[in-house]
Amino acid sequence: MTDRIALGLGLAVLAAVGIDVALVGTAHLLFLGTRFVDFIDYLAFWR
Repeated sequence: MTDRIALGLGLAVLAAVGIDVALVGTAHLLFLGTRFVDFIDYLAFWR
């Protein structure tokens, strides 16, 4: 992955999160963040 592709993907993710926060709010982001951390812990266990 080149730097240009990584920068483009990062900007796309930030734009999507920004639009999501503007339209819906932030309550679900906290829920998804905690679920993501649990998922990472689960993956670390199986490593």
